[in-house]
Formats: sequence, structure tokens, C-alpha cells
Amino acid sequence: MTKIKIEKEFISHSESETNLIGQSLGKNIKSGIVVLLYGDLGTGKTVFVKGVGEAMKISAVRSPSFTLINEYESPTGIFLIHSDLYRLEENQVYSLGLDEYIWADDSVLFVEWPERWKNFSAHNVIKIFFKALNENEREIKISAEGEKAQEVINECFSC
Repeated sequence: MTKIKIEKEFISHSESETNLIGQSLGKNIKSGIVVLLYGDLGTGKTVFVKGVGEAMKISAVRSPSFTLINEYESPTGIFLIHSDLYRLEENQVYSLGLDEYIWADDSVLFVEWPERWKNFSAHNVIKIFFKALNENEREIKISAEGEKAQEVINECFSC
């Protein structure tokens, strides 16, 4: 059986546009979704998550590069969990306990550098791929697997 997948593609011309695309996702994000963020350093992954946070009425989203995991609670009670696995080896990722966030019914998990998280498994996953086209422009490709994740992408990016 083939998995159904929803895909969207954008070209961002600035950090503010990347932030706005993140805000579009954040307006309708639901708990129980895992968002995997792929891309080289400086391609806009954290800027995107800051936009999601702004839409969720969370103003202090920062890069988790050194803290590894940042947790934020929105006024609606949904937690935005933001993790950065860049500095970790595969065996160190398991000690973070990210699997616990996957099944939490009150949070959405964003993971930068998810390729370091082997044997990852979740039912509702949004994958976002960032690619620098030049100094300012970014190609952002978004795909969703799972009914809830597909519903969110359709609600957020219906046009």
C-alpha cells in the first residue's frame, strides 16, 4: 500500500518571508505532529520555527543549538518543543527522550537535523526541506504524511 503524501513548495526571498511561511503553519498547527527540518546551516530552519512560535503567541523562540531542547507553552496550552540535533552523535540522541514528545497529546515537536535520529517513527509527520538558492533566497519544500499532518498542511497552505 502506498502512503498518501501532500507536498507544497515555496521560494522565500528573505528571512521575513521564511518567518511568514512558518507563521502560516503555526496558525493551524495541532498537537501530536512531528515536524522534521532538513537543511544546511543558515538555511532558515530556526527562522521558520520562530514564525510558527509567533503564530502560536510565543515570542521568545530561540535556537536550541546549545540547550538541545527548548520547550514553550502557548496561551492555548499547546507546547512547542524545538530540538536541534546538530552537535549530537546518533547514540546521544536517544538520551534526549524525544520519543516521549511524539506521543504527547499537548505538544508539537520540531526537530532540526533529524537525520541524526535513526529509527524515528511517528504517524503524523511534516518534513520541511530548506535549500539556499543564493544569499537571500531559500527553496522550502514541505511534505506531510499521516491524516492529521496532511489536514494541517491543507489548512495552512490551501492556496
